[in-house]
Amino acid sequence: MSEKSNVAAPIQRNQWPLWEVFVRSSRGLSHVHAGSLHAPDAKMALRNARDLYTRRNEGVSLWVVRSEDIVASDPDYKDAYFESSQGKNYRHATYYTKSEGVKHL
Repeated sequence: MSEKSNVAAPIQRNQWPLWEVFVRSSRGLSHVHAGSLHAPDAKMALRNARDLYTRRNEGVSLWVVRSEDIVASDPDYKDAYFESSQGKNYRHATYYTKSEGVKHL
């Protein structure tokens, strides 16, 4: 009589998900994409990212994100996202005039 095991089979190394690594070089700056790596989970991805991308203490913060969780706009449709606001001057601060009673602007 054989019983089925409820334990999942271990993930093979070549099946590990791809993670994108972002490094912030110093406080006040944005995180910048540093590269990609394969790891079985977020904790291991963070450890590996630390070892691979911050060897010389060049970072203060790391982000790791599964590649499959990143959603990006299509560069071919950039106008839909980034078209200028021509004809929409009200979106610019220079469109508005300062009221007479306001002295601190």
